[in-house]
Amino acid sequence: MSGALYVIATPIGNLEDITLRALRLLGEVDLIACEDTRHTRKLLAHFQIATPTISYHQHNERQRAAELVARLAAGQRIALVADAGTPLVSDPGYRIVQEALAAGVQVVPVPGASALVAALAASGLQTDEFYFAGFLPAKSSPRRARLAALAEIKATLVFYEAPHRINATLTDARAVLGNRHCVVARELTKLHEEFLRGSLDEIIDVMQSREVRGELVLLVGPLIEGAAATVNQEAAASIAEEVAALMRDEGLEQKAALKRVARARGLGKSEAYRRMLAERAAQEVIPGDVK
Repeated sequence: MSGALYVIATPIGNLEDITLRALRLLGEVDLIACEDTRHTRKLLAHFQIATPTISYHQHNERQRAAELVARLAAGQRIALVADAGTPLVSDPGYRIVQEALAAGVQVVPVPGASALVAALAASGLQTDEFYFAGFLPAKSSPRRARLAALAEIKATLVFYEAPHRINATLTDARAVLGNRHCVVARELTKLHEEFLRGSLDEIIDVMQSREVRGELVLLVGPLIEGAAATVNQEAAASIAEEVAALMRDEGLEQKAALKRVARARGLGKSEAYRRMLAERAAQEVIPGDVK
């Protein structure tokens, strides 16, 4: 008897968004591996499903993945779910899928709700091409470096963001990407679902005047061909400034900090180092030139 791992999408808010196939499988499998057992049990109780659950999250996934793959290899059928939406999309799950495949176990996707797809579909922004970048870095300097690395992508950019960071992220996006069209999607499929659509300047003004709550998806439209991007170059940190910030804030050595900045900007380490030296040289003031 061969086991199988079912990667099952669950609702992101409205419980009616679960599929009939997902309900059937959640009731038939031997075990459900979930990000938070308490959260998933509420969903199971609502649909009167009594399947046992086990925790699988970022803090125990290395150990738990090995345990679950052993069960799968012994013939058990296991469902993998996240707290909401499609597993592995900015959620744990990659390790168990990788190890299950390596062990010859069948991995079966059971599609359903996804916050990024729901937000994109109703955003009004370009949908034929989009780039999902997950969560941006929590601190401004590496966040701006990541945005700078994405600036030339000619597609809608999609991010997940926390309520307490959204205003800072919008400000950094405006500084690095220019005043592009954007959408903030909040509390998707829930009672207080909301879409804020406009330019980054307009959305920043709206968001700064309110207390932000709930799950958020931020979408930023692509740079329009032929239009000048009104990017505040002074606000965008230089390589030297980003390196200094990482050394100060995270205690990194210069080599490690430069490597991270280079990777975020899509540069080689040698090129990033050359630019950093050039920036520092440009900032030096020769005493004889001061008047």
